[in-house]
Amino acid sequence: MNHARKLSVLSVLSVLLFALAAIGGLAACGSSDSETTTGAGAETSGAASGGQATTEGPGAGERGKAGATTIVVKNGEPVGGVQDLEYSAGDQVRFTVDSDVADEVHVHGYDLMKDVPAGGSVSFSFPAEIEGIFEVELEGRKEEIAELRVNP
Repeated sequence: MNHARKLSVLSVLSVLLFALAAIGGLAACGSSDSETTTGAGAETSGAASGGQATTEGPGAGERGKAGATTIVVKNGEPVGGVQDLEYSAGDQVRFTVDSDVADEVHVHGYDLMKDVPAGGSVSFSFPAEIEGIFEVELEGRKEEIAELRVNP
């Protein structure tokens, strides 16, 4: 094998080794961070991701750990009115409902439902995969407690 051919083969091998090392490094950096929340209803899980949620009103829409919003329900209605939850597609939607009444919390569009006991709470965590505006309600009371907006 001539000298130029040897250099060419070594160059290709060097590039391949570098590419494999880079891929291996990226794979090692991948997140295995996952969260599972449980309530009296179904279980949801997903990798941690940021999200923006905007809320107003005393005692309502408080930001909890990992940026999750807490929606406080008193006498079957959201304190401070219907809460605005805003995320971008691909974000992790996270919120908790603290309620003084028992009901089923239903996230329309995503068709997620969990029971919240009177005086208890239930948490949701799921990927924002469907764009649009969706109602979050106390299903039995037909009371909207939040509006979920997922932007492109």
